[in-house]
Amino acid sequence: MKTIKTSFWALLFGLSLLWLATSLPLPETLNVITIRNLLMQYSGVLAIGAMSVAMIQAARWGWVDRWLNGLDKSYRLHKWLGITALVVAVAHWVFANGPKWAVSLGLMEAPERRRPTGDAPELGAIREFLNSQRGTAEMLGEWAFYAAVVLIAAALIKRIPYRFFASTHTLLAVVYLVLVFHGIVLLDVGAWTQPLGIVVALLMAGGVVTAVLALTRQIGRRRRVGGKITSVLKIPSMKVTEAEITLDAAWPGHKAGQFAFVSFDRKEGKHPFTIASAWDPATRSITFISKGLGDYTERLPEKLAVGDEVTVEGPYGRFTFEDGKDRQIWIGAGIGITPFIARLKHMAATPDGRQVDLFHCVPEIAPEARDLLARDVAAADVDLHLMIDSRDGLLTGARLREMLPDWASASIWFCGPAAFGAALRKDLIAHGLRSGAFHQELFNMR
Repeated sequence: MKTIKTSFWALLFGLSLLWLATSLPLPETLNVITIRNLLMQYSGVLAIGAMSVAMIQAARWGWVDRWLNGLDKSYRLHKWLGITALVVAVAHWVFANGPKWAVSLGLMEAPERRRPTGDAPELGAIREFLNSQRGTAEMLGEWAFYAAVVLIAAALIKRIPYRFFASTHTLLAVVYLVLVFHGIVLLDVGAWTQPLGIVVALLMAGGVVTAVLALTRQIGRRRRVGGKITSVLKIPSMKVTEAEITLDAAWPGHKAGQFAFVSFDRKEGKHPFTIASAWDPATRSITFISKGLGDYTERLPEKLAVGDEVTVEGPYGRFTFEDGKDRQIWIGAGIGITPFIARLKHMAATPDGRQVDLFHCVPEIAPEARDLLARDVAAADVDLHLMIDSRDGLLTGARLREMLPDWASASIWFCGPAAFGAALRKDLIAHGLRSGAFHQELFNMR
């Protein structure tokens, strides 16, 4: 979390400083119109900057994954930037239309448009060309703003079906390209020769490349492989479905704790699932476990059948238990047990000598699921603490510290509801755990 927070604020603060350096000295006369013009430029810079970085992240570049320590973290930053772009774009729209509204209400007189003077000949020619495009850029930018509001809202409102979100989210690439044209025309031409203009141009270039990749469906293409379902296990009482898939030879392998995007149905599109198996190149078999938590996963057990063809894209993520610690504590809440199942299978095949305690916190657990977990735990030589809510109550930091006196020497690996993980993290850090020793999978793509 620290890296994505630092990256988020560094982007906004950096763009703010660059805009301020470009805008100084401020106009000698500060009135409603000059202040409005400054705020329009500032909000426009922040909006296109945030949206550009969000677009670049959408390409799932490996270097971004490494910098932010996992695609799950990247998607969290992507969400923050989308919200920021939306809020700042609304402010930009208000600044742009405010004078028109004030004039129509009789609150102020229509301002006189003044042509800038003093440009070098080459900048004057460029300014003349850009001025000729202002009307088109303003009109397209306004309609692109309306489209962005609808599409970003569809991404954020979880009640909107995932299928609709997935099928429409790519349209943001078209909206972004229109907003790039809007920004190029309306950003003050003098800024393009300043550090601000250079940075904004680079961000736009990265965003445009990503938009083209998205529209041509190239994102993740090299990581996609085909496969067939070889077995399906259903546990109706827990709404859990396990699918085993044999993949084509192109799959590069994966580490326990990683996830992949899986397309069981082309009409539905791809969904992220944590991999619940260790990799064995001899069998090329991979397992995914899903829980009925939404409209798609509720229907999934009825749709899966042995022999069905699927597409798998990945692997992604860095929740891979690699921290150099000989003592680890794992906490898997509900379906958050999945990455730990993969690690248990890996440790059973390749013991690493670590001392591990696994907490599995669930409202209830079916006998067959309990037996499968007990088998994996025994094979990996891991200590299991099965905590059923109605029987054992909720796990807290205080209970964990009481149950495991040597907790401070361990690293903590958590996968489950975000609020649960945040509460544990806050408690343990308050009692001496290093923040870097708490690893949390932010497995939430919306």
